[in-house]
Amino acid sequence: QLVAYEVKRMRAEEGNKQKVLRHIKELAEKLYKNENPYPAVTMHKVQKPTEGCHLRLHQKPFPHLDEGTVQWIIDQATAKLQTAPPTVKAEKKCMVPSGPPIAAIMERNGNALANSARRLEVVRNCISYVFENKMLEAKKLFPAVLRAMKGRAARHCLTQELNLHVQQNRAVLDHQQFDFIIRMMNCCLQDCTAMDEHGIAAALLPLVTAFCRKLSPGITQFAYSCVQEHV
Repeated sequence: QLVAYEVKRMRAEEGNKQKVLRHIKELAEKLYKNENPYPAVTMHKVQKPTEGCHLRLHQKPFPHLDEGTVQWIIDQATAKLQTAPPTVKAEKKCMVPSGPPIAAIMERNGNALANSARRLEVVRNCISYVFENKMLEAKKLFPAVLRAMKGRAARHCLTQELNLHVQQNRAVLDHQQFDFIIRMMNCCLQDCTAMDEHGIAAALLPLVTAFCRKLSPGITQFAYSCVQEHV
């Protein structure tokens, strides 16, 4: 329904934060009512008597309850329940028009897609510089790469690029290369969510057992020893 009816309104609101917030609140209320169609039943609390109240003078005696009146109230409530409509609402089905073509929405997201493509390019370039031992260029791009790791596409790109280098038998790194790759992996895993566990994290598993550095003759350190603390 949003896509069908609200696109013009959204465009009109783009520059006005107040209107956008009001629109979001309206949406939130609709969604909340959809999930919670029946208002919560309020329970009447009966207050407990205070300590020592039985020692008070001038206590009023509890009034005598008339059996006929009590039965009449119960009968009234029972009759109401029997005539009450069923509590389950009948689902109203409705046809929602398809709304504006997807292309119109994609135009608005064009900038976001361009930004995403730039970020992926930065990740690829930085990894290339690391493996080509162009450390000065890699250092310049490194902060941007770490920021890009907030996005899932960039994390996925990192695993793909590193996998390409493993396939080219470039898994044994020098100390500086090793440090760069470890920092990228750590940043990538740090920003992973539970959704990424079987995607990004799983893709990194074979990589962390492949990338390594020689510490001294006969002693090799693998990448997993530096990233294994992540959940």
